[in-house]
Amino acid sequence: MILSTGTPTPSHATQKFLDQEHRLLIDGHWVAPATGKSFEIKNPSDNSTIAHVAEGGQEDINRAVSAARRAFESGPWHTMTASERGKLIWKLADLMEQHIEEFAEIEALDNGKPKAVAQAADVPLAIDLFRYMAGWATKIEGTTIPVSVPYLPGAEFHSYTLREPVGVVGQIIPWNFPLLMAAWKLGPALATGCTIVLKVAEETPLSALRLGQLIQEAGFPPGVVNIVTGFGETAGAALSAHPDVDKIAFTGSTEVGKLIVKAAGETNLKKVTLELGGKSPNVILPDADIPSAIAGAANAIFFNHGQCCTAGSRLFVHRSQFDQVVEGVAEEAKKIKLGPGMHPDTGMGPLVSQIQQDRVCGYLDAGFNEGAQAVVGGKRGDSEGFFVEPTVLVDTHPNMKVIREEIFGPVVAAVPFDDIEEVVQTANNTIYGLAAAVWSKDISHAHRVARRLKAGTVWVNCYNVFDASLPFGGYKQSGWGREMGHEAINLYTQTKAVTVQLS
Repeated sequence: MILSTGTPTPSHATQKFLDQEHRLLIDGHWVAPATGKSFEIKNPSDNSTIAHVAEGGQEDINRAVSAARRAFESGPWHTMTASERGKLIWKLADLMEQHIEEFAEIEALDNGKPKAVAQAADVPLAIDLFRYMAGWATKIEGTTIPVSVPYLPGAEFHSYTLREPVGVVGQIIPWNFPLLMAAWKLGPALATGCTIVLKVAEETPLSALRLGQLIQEAGFPPGVVNIVTGFGETAGAALSAHPDVDKIAFTGSTEVGKLIVKAAGETNLKKVTLELGGKSPNVILPDADIPSAIAGAANAIFFNHGQCCTAGSRLFVHRSQFDQVVEGVAEEAKKIKLGPGMHPDTGMGPLVSQIQQDRVCGYLDAGFNEGAQAVVGGKRGDSEGFFVEPTVLVDTHPNMKVIREEIFGPVVAAVPFDDIEEVVQTANNTIYGLAAAVWSKDISHAHRVARRLKAGTVWVNCYNVFDASLPFGGYKQSGWGREMGHEAINLYTQTKAVTVQLS
């Protein structure tokens, strides 16, 4: 049963924004796309059209990159002090805070996630990220290095390093956390003094466009942030291959990440950072606090409808606790109320699109054909929206697609294990390495297991804990580089060594 009655209408501010003509932000102006085309934005809860957005293409990317280059080389941004940059970023965060509910409604309508979740998590986390990065603007430092040059005896030198912005950055963000991913990308780039062309996901462009309006209101110089809406195969591909872009930062699937690497390598060998897919193991040891682990396992897979690169989609439970945990997670799944993102009682909204719904259901069909059983769920919802029931699978084996491949939906495969060596090897037996979790009352034991798991983030007795200060990224085919924390600053700067002869 999917909630439908009693769904609130958007606020006046949100509706006013939806009704606007949504153009491209290029060089400080909202401009029409070169093609003159637009495309529909759908509410995934009922497949209704909520807005029309400009369809940017290669010519628009060219214009945006040129604007970013001018802003980087000769605009006011070029001469601003680090303190002035930090103040602008902080002002943007303050403006966002004045519009928290509006952003939450836009995310609920555009992406399908519950408004309450967006208002409590997505938007505040995005604001916090900008404030964290605002503080970094004045803390980007070089070092002095004592040098000895053996082939110049008696000569004295003063050597030091500078960390300088990498330049014009192309950023491509996904549809699962539209506003938050925009913040993750924009924050460190702005703090370091880069200029940006942001290509947003075609499924969920609206919150980034609203953010663009606040970027203008905050007073960022023209061309510092350019926002292009459009499709990956046109606008995204053009940005990845553009010869005047110094760096590409991408969040999305591993398959598309490989295409971006190829495009970057074939043009100007631009720098690339990637935050890609995952098939994260969630390991419950026999001495775990089982009620907490059950709640954590449910959150790990059902948060954001399972549309998380970190989703705990492989649940490993010691055989002595397996039946209890599976039953507990299934009961948690049954409690989740499916409904529109704007409905106050919704616990899980729809998937972002019919394409994504069909993809997830295709994985379910493949799993059932290969012998998996659904303890709960396993079907698409009975409405016009793109709903999929929260699903717990058992009776899987390592060669199944539902075990090997990223589903990106509310589907978890529960697998029993007998000893630690077995589960560590099985957990690491994947092309991915983004996140993992361990549940145990023996904290020393948990630390030892955490060290052996090949993942960029390991949670102990918790799941999906994020903070602007924590670096985030993956091992193996889950990506290159780290977002957030001081490591993100390094990704948007490059080091220059300067040596001065004193005598």
